[in-house]
Amino acid sequence: MTSATAGPSIQERLVPALTCFGCGPANPRGLQLRSFSGEEGTTAVFTPWPEHDNGLGYLNGGIISTVLDCHSAAAVLDEAERRGWSPLTGAALPYVTAGLDVRFLRPAPLGEPLSLVAVVTSADESAMTVEVELRWDGKPRAGAVAHWKRWRPRPPS
Repeated sequence: MTSATAGPSIQERLVPALTCFGCGPANPRGLQLRSFSGEEGTTAVFTPWPEHDNGLGYLNGGIISTVLDCHSAAAVLDEAERRGWSPLTGAALPYVTAGLDVRFLRPAPLGEPLSLVAVVTSADESAMTVEVELRWDGKPRAGAVAHWKRWRPRPPS
């Protein structure tokens, strides 16, 4: 994994103790996705490992889905922070993934840096929608629409 920008990522800044496999800074065996706010949206660079092979020499669809989900999470966390929407009492995060509609467009290579771009297309305190794309060689390789809902913990029964 390489960073798109110097300095702390959104994940390092907002959820440093998170152990998520895709984006958790506190998971040394995870993907360690590092996302940054930018002019065209939230950006990141991800370089797949040989272990991410789909069996045909390209990036596995599950890993693609993971980085699309986790990168959209960074866009949501950043937007929530900007708007002052902190996690509710008892919630570890302000929002959770409610849906991820993934489209696989072209094969993505292994061992090559891939770019990710996410744009929050709608946001209110109850839900957000993010369009996120994985690109290589100037072309989209996969994209998704991620739906996020406010995490409202229920009291124990």
